[in-house]
Amino acid sequence: MSTHPKRARFIAFEGGEGVGKSTQAKLLVEALAERGIDALLTREPGGTTGAEMIRKLLLAPPGTGWGVQAEALLFAAARSDHVAKAIKPALISGSWVVCDRFVLSSRAYQGLAGGLGDEEVLALHRIGSGGLMPCRTLLLEAPVDDVAKRLRMRDGDEADAIGGRNERYHADVARGFAGLAQGDDSIVQIDASGSAEDVHAAVMREVEPLLEEAS
Repeated sequence: MSTHPKRARFIAFEGGEGVGKSTQAKLLVEALAERGIDALLTREPGGTTGAEMIRKLLLAPPGTGWGVQAEALLFAAARSDHVAKAIKPALISGSWVVCDRFVLSSRAYQGLAGGLGDEEVLALHRIGSGGLMPCRTLLLEAPVDDVAKRLRMRDGDEADAIGGRNERYHADVARGFAGLAQGDDSIVQIDASGSAEDVHAAVMREVEPLLEEAS
């Protein structure tokens, strides 16, 4: 479901661990500012006080961690607060929103790799966030070896509860993302194996039509 005002646009960056989502989201917001476009830069899980508290529970869980059902519910709760208190108000005001992860991550991680099911995740999203979807989802993809090198540079020997899962899980996540992108025109797959500048140029080529529509 889309509730974006005429000039507002909602863009999400998606992909597995270490593909450069945060970097590209920041670069896009800077590029939009140069064009005189106000944009909210935000992330999931997080983006509001309540959602950031849930983020801590998800990435550093107590005890033995969460089961997939509890994990999906926590992500949905964080997203519900984020949509209600940050994303929708920004869109209603006419601002763009650029988000580092959104519901496609839940579909790939908990729905597909975690085995909960895509329809179940989408049902939680309809209940918690009214089914809000981005205008455009930019799915960043890079070879496994490149990603592993980036993660070693970023995290060293430390990783959060989800990023630290085994290679098979993350391979399932990657396959999940790729499968979800098939047949969905709002999801654009972008080769993220090059330099940050090269990837940003590819991002801007995909965003340009949205800029023209909003002008």
